[in-house]
Amino acid sequence: MKDYREQHGPGRVFSVKEHIDYQDGSVVSKEILKKNTGTVTLFAFDEGQGLSEHTAPFDAPVHILDGKAEITISGKPYTVSEGEAIIMPADEPHALKALQKFKMMLVMIRA
Repeated sequence: MKDYREQHGPGRVFSVKEHIDYQDGSVVSKEILKKNTGTVTLFAFDEGQGLSEHTAPFDAPVHILDGKAEITISGKPYTVSEGEAIIMPADEPHALKALQKFKMMLVMIRA
């Protein structure tokens, strides 16, 4: 699957927040950049949806584009709202839950 740049070419301005849509009762993901060194993925969570606790081998900054989420890292919950960001540290258990519909951009950097 081609990423955004491969599909649309370099230097195109687009609204990150409007590049992914909500779906009732679902979590939607859309990879917009994929390289050997990492990925940039957009997510849209319907209210009440989430991702169960898991770990990742890399630090993962999350930027909330719309709405409000609860992101739990190593058992500690954080409320993160539109315009805010949090880094989910490598190898730390984390989970996400939509307190209301929310969209986020996840950056995964492999090192």
